[in-house]
Order: sequence, then C-alpha cells, then structure tokens
Amino acid sequence: MTSTIENNEVVVLKPEKKEPLGVFFWVCVGWLGVNLLAAIFANFLPIWGPQDSNNYVDLNTGPSFSHLLGTDDLGRDILSRIIYGARVSLGVSFGAMFLAFFIGGIFGMYAAYRRGKLDLILTSVSLVFLAFPSIIAVIAVLSFWTPRSILKITIVIAVTSIPLVYRVIRAATLSAATKDYVLAAKIQGATDRRIMTKELLPNILPTAVSFVMIGIASVIVVEGSLAFLGLSTNVTTPSWGNMINESRSVMQVNPWLVLFPSLAMCLLILSLNFIGDRIRSYYDVSEVKL
Repeated sequence: MTSTIENNEVVVLKPEKKEPLGVFFWVCVGWLGVNLLAAIFANFLPIWGPQDSNNYVDLNTGPSFSHLLGTDDLGRDILSRIIYGARVSLGVSFGAMFLAFFIGGIFGMYAAYRRGKLDLILTSVSLVFLAFPSIIAVIAVLSFWTPRSILKITIVIAVTSIPLVYRVIRAATLSAATKDYVLAAKIQGATDRRIMTKELLPNILPTAVSFVMIGIASVIVVEGSLAFLGLSTNVTTPSWGNMINESRSVMQVNPWLVLFPSLAMCLLILSLNFIGDRIRSYYDVSEVKL
C-alpha cells in the first residue's frame, strides 16, 4: 500500500489486485500431483506389475475391465507400465533441473551480483556452450557412456542445462540487484551473503520456479526422445519413450500401445508448461534479456 499527496491531502493508494491463478491452473497442479504420487507409490497401488504377462493369455487386447488401457504384445498391462514409466521421466527431469539450478543458479546469482572478471568469464563460457546444440551433446555422450542408467542420463542432461540456467538466473539477478531494497541493505551494512539470501533470492524465486516447470517439461521430451532412439534406460525398464519405441511396428494394428503413453506424456508436459507460464504472469516476471 502506498500514498501520495494531492491538493495538500494524503491519498492512500490501494495495491492493484492480482487476478486469481484460475481453475485450470489448479487442475494442472492436481494432475502433476497425481503423476508424482502414482510414480512414488506405484508399488502400493492395486495394479499389475510392469513385467507381469498374465501367462500370455491376454496379448494385444484393447481396454477392458481387467486391463483399463489394454495390454501389449507380451500381455503386460499398459496402465501399470505408464505409471512405472512416470518414475523414469519424472525422476530424470526433476533430478536434472534440481542439479542444474543448484549449480547454475548459485554461479548465476554470484556472478551477477559481484560482476567484474568472474561474471565476464562465466558469461563467455556459457555463451560458448549455448552455441552448441545440447541435444547433440547429450546423444554423443550417452552413446559412449555405457551401460546407461537413470543417474547417468540425469547428470548428462543437468550438465547441458547449466549454461541456460546460469543465463536466466543471472539476468533475473541483474534486474533485482538495482532495486531500492538492495541499495538500502548495502547502506545499512548488510553482508553480501545476507543480501543474496535475504533480498535477492526471494525476489528471483518466481522466475526460477517458472523456468523450472518449463525446464522439467523440456527434459521429459528429451528423455522420451532418447528412449525412442534407444539411448535411455534398458528396454526392459518401463518408460514412456521405451513404450512408444517398442510399439512402432504394431501401431497400425494396436494404436493404443502408442496412444496412451504419448497422451500421458503430452498431458504432463501441457500441465507443466501452463503452471510455469501462469506463475510467470501472476508474479509479473518480465521476459529477461539473456
């Protein structure tokens, strides 16, 4: 709440009321929560195991009461494999983004706040890495780093994401560092550590959360693409990309084998993108110049 003086009278100005986040935002949050809970507690859900074949009785069947989304050519339940496959996509995406933001975010904040030679060097290095397509780097590294695992895939994607995260957090920090509350904290003798943790971090957090949601969605696409190319986890491990890759040859006969994992991936990516975009607009996060 602010005030101004008009005709020798103090007029109190009420802060502008923000629009609510909206019903669809909470629907997307709910869908993300359902995916997370299903992936975490998959072992406790009353569903088939991802490798259970039902004695090869139900092969390539469509949706039914016993198998809600049908079965594949080995009689495995598609719904079960989609739920267990969410573990791979969500585990890799959340892990990669957490690692990328932990490293890139810290360096981005510190370089933008301190400026000088460190900022110049790190910014130049990030520009060099951003000039090279990250997906090609990921494919190249995983092609030779065998045997592949979820941890290795997470590390490779996280490392290639650090330069972009660094640029985003650096730009947000540069914008926040010129605000009056930062200058006031400096005048009062606050240490650099306190300014970065108490003043800058809370104000760049909406930018970080918004970008993290969109980043997670992007990593899900990357992991699915790697699985489709045979560069993700072992083919016996249920993942959305593996399911789509395995079903290419029979998609005309049994389209649900491709449809349902693709739909699961599409809905989750749509929810993450909308959550990130809505957070950005709600907190009035401007498009920062990278």
